[in-house]
Amino acid sequence: MATLRQIRRRIRSIQNTAKITKAMELVAASKMRRAQAAALAGRPYAEKMRWVLADLAETVPLADPETLHPLLRRRETVQTVEVILITPDRGLCGGLPTNLNRRVAQFMLEAGKPPRAVVVGRKGRDFLRRTGQNVVAEFIDLGDRPGYEDVRPIAQVAMQDFVEGHADEVHLVYAQFVSTMVQRPEVFKLLPVAPPEEAATWGVDYIYEPDRETVLAQLLPRYVERQVYEAVLEAIASEQSARMVAMRNATENANQMVEELTLVYNKARQETITKELLDIAGGVEALRAR
Repeated sequence: MATLRQIRRRIRSIQNTAKITKAMELVAASKMRRAQAAALAGRPYAEKMRWVLADLAETVPLADPETLHPLLRRRETVQTVEVILITPDRGLCGGLPTNLNRRVAQFMLEAGKPPRAVVVGRKGRDFLRRTGQNVVAEFIDLGDRPGYEDVRPIAQVAMQDFVEGHADEVHLVYAQFVSTMVQRPEVFKLLPVAPPEEAATWGVDYIYEPDRETVLAQLLPRYVERQVYEAVLEAIASEQSARMVAMRNATENANQMVEELTLVYNKARQETITKELLDIAGGVEALRAR
């Protein structure tokens, strides 16, 4: 059985750990609110961009491969798939990195052949390297508040690989922010761009300047960049939410361990006191017997 000194030392150690996890929970909560606001604020813009893209694709002829924009061209046979995996740079965020890595591994098995990989974040990079995957580009240390220009190179790598024929399809794997307690791994087909079907645009004739084809050609790269940027914002909000919840659980578990160890310490202390009293009483009886 552990001595009283060892139990006291362990209690102090766990209390110090609880203070650290509590501080990390407060920091993550502050970052989480900012990241959630950024992710939610970007959704209306992305929705409106999809709406405009749907309206353009509805009237611009998409069947002629000669005039079709390169980002819209579908391959008859998909030989090579590229995946953009967005994961946290740091740990201590619960099972989020594991869930993302498990989801991308499932996607690779379903693809039937090892895909090319573009990784954003250390956790995904380490996982893909450890499993021997073909990592063609990596982006780390984007920080908690990346700007649009910080994310553009990721989308440009994907578009360049697709246009040059290195990849027939490009997919995004990221954590979609649902709520503070729920972060869902998602797979989104980024390229070729599939214009969404928006019923709200049917039968409405909008006038575009200079013309629809030119506007569509300018909008498509921005659309791809915006999808990647939105996925990064969602991933950051998910990471901070998962970290806050994980640190809160760690703090609660540490406090519970302190309570249990305090009970063990009090029992051991009581046993020691009782033993000492019995020794004193035994000594008194022995002196009386003389």
